[in-house]
Parts: sequence; C-alpha cells; structure tokens
Amino acid sequence: MAFAPQTDWRAGIERQLTRTREFVDEADQAALVVVLTSMGSLLTAFIGFLFASAWTAVPLGVFLITTGYGWVRYQSLIARAVTFAMTTVTLITLGLIVIFIIAESIPVFQYETVSVFGVSVPGLGMFAQTRWDAVTSPVRYSLVPMIHGTVMVTVIATLVAAPLGVAVALFIAEIAPPKVRELVKPGIEVLAGIPSIVYGFIGFTVINPWASKEFALNGGSTYLFVGMVVGLMALPTVVSVAEDALTSVPDVMKNGSLALGATDWQSMTSITLPAAFSGVSAAVLLGVGRAIGETMAATVMLAGVPGISKPLSNVFYGYETLTSLIANGYGSAHGTHLSALFAAGVVLFVTVLCLSILSQYIEARMRRRLGGVE
Repeated sequence: MAFAPQTDWRAGIERQLTRTREFVDEADQAALVVVLTSMGSLLTAFIGFLFASAWTAVPLGVFLITTGYGWVRYQSLIARAVTFAMTTVTLITLGLIVIFIIAESIPVFQYETVSVFGVSVPGLGMFAQTRWDAVTSPVRYSLVPMIHGTVMVTVIATLVAAPLGVAVALFIAEIAPPKVRELVKPGIEVLAGIPSIVYGFIGFTVINPWASKEFALNGGSTYLFVGMVVGLMALPTVVSVAEDALTSVPDVMKNGSLALGATDWQSMTSITLPAAFSGVSAAVLLGVGRAIGETMAATVMLAGVPGISKPLSNVFYGYETLTSLIANGYGSAHGTHLSALFAAGVVLFVTVLCLSILSQYIEARMRRRLGGVE
C-alpha cells in the first residue's frame, strides 16, 4: 500500500500524455484537412481558369477562405503549403506556355520541310533560305533575315553594355565614396524602370531623323543606333549583377594584395576582376539575353521589312529582328503565317534559355571558386 500514491501518480501522468497525444492527433488531422482543402481548391481553380470556366470563382473563394482560416490557426504549416503550391503553379504555367508555343509552331515546321539526301527535315527551309514572303504564292517563311538582324543588334548592344556596365560596376563597388555610391546606384536602377517604348520613341523621334540627315539614310533606320539604344537598356542589368559579383570577392584577398604593396588599381585588375570574372561574365550574358528579347525599341526604330544588309556587316541599314517580326505581324497573321511567328518565338526562347543556363552555370562556378571549392 506504500507504493499506491506513486502508482496513481504515474497513471495520472500516462492518462495526461494520452490525452495530449489525442489532442495533437486531432489538431494534426484538422490542419491536414485545412491544407488539403486549400490546395485542392487552388488546383481546381487553376484547372477552371485554364478551361475558362464560369465556376472558377467558387474554388477560388474556397481557397481564400480556407487559407485565411489556416493562416490564423496553423500559420507555419499553411505558409509552407501555400508557397509550395504557388511555386508548383508557376512551374506548370511556364511549362504550358512552352508547350503551347511549340505546338503552335508545328504547322510551319511541317510546311518548310526540306529533303536532304532523301531524308525529310522539318523546318529546315526556315534556316536554309533567305526569303520571307507571306503574301506572294508560293509563300516562304525564312527566319534567316530576322536572325541576322537580331544578331547585329545584339552584338552592338553587347559592345555598348558590356564595357560600360563593367566599368560602372567597378566604380560603384571599388572606387566611389559611400555618398556617391548611394546616388549612382539608385540612378542606374532607375534606368531599368523606364519603359522600353520610351527608349524606342526617343530613338524614333530624335536619333532616326538625325541619322537620316547626317548619314543620308532613307528613314534613318540602322542596326547601329538600335543596338546602341538597346545597349543602354541592358546596362542596368549588367551593372547590377556585375556589382554584386565584385562586392562578393572576400576582403581578405583585396587586403592581402594591398599589404604586399599593390596599388588600388593593381588590386582591382589583378585580384578583384579575375576573382569575380565568372560573375561579371554572367552579368554580360544576362545583358545579352535582355538585348535579344527587346521588342519595342527595335519595332519602333527599324524599317520592319525582312531583309539582309549587304555586306552582312553593314550596320547602317536596319530591317527587322525576330522580336519586331512578331510585334509587327501578330495582328494580321493567320494560318501558317501565324505559326511562323510562333516559330520565331521558339527560336528566341531557346536562345535566351541557353544564355540563362550558361549564366547560372558561370555564376555557380564563381561561388565555388570564391568558397575555395573547385
């Protein structure tokens, strides 16, 4: 009988633990129901949106209500679930966009099929000839003139944005006093917020008439000045990424160079720039991707006529790029012509995707090198 109180005490503890487990299990089950209801309603609303259903608002309302309730009761769990769901929806949306663009471009690939040694190659005609004519029969849809124009504009824009962007980034990261840096950096970032149509309008109303007068050009449409305008538009991207790469170089490396007697300029050119070369290269590649995808400035300033300048390196003519082709033609295009515009979008998508992957690889390599891991 002496051990009865101790036995009762242990039994009470066990009963309390059992009740606690049951309460936790019930809470977990309730949280699971809320999460499943929220995610299921979001998925239903997304599917309804894709099919343009009039009932999309119903699951969307259920999602908002259950998410609001879950945020009050199970904030941490619902936050993880919602962020995961939003990420999944974003990836699915991007995947559907890619599938849609490729599917819409299939007819023109079939139309421009060319036989090589008895083997039919779909779409080869778009890259094996230089004639684009969507009116005169037989119609031909060659992307070569527009690819040539895109390359010309991109090369000129890179020659403008790369050296200027790296120089400005080096100035902000290594040379400028704190007060000057606080003024220059936001000023550069403001350039990124200016709509591209504004750059194009200035180029059309100011640069094109000046070029037409000074160089005796018909209309003033030239790859040279379009590339310069696009290069200025890509400048904030190059400056921002390159400046982050330069400031990520450890101070120990810079201080060691200065301690050995090197000047500030020698430290920048021999230590900072080589150490951040991968990041700077990634910045330039991102700027190139920005230049390739620019639409409004090229559309407004170029002639909008498919053609190839003669000689190929002549920058004082400006016909059309892939982006301006899409912008000029989508309103009136139909059938195979519309499919050809989607094919131009596929070429742009693949090009920019490759550049983005390459820039990410280079940036990851920079992080490994600065972290001491090869």
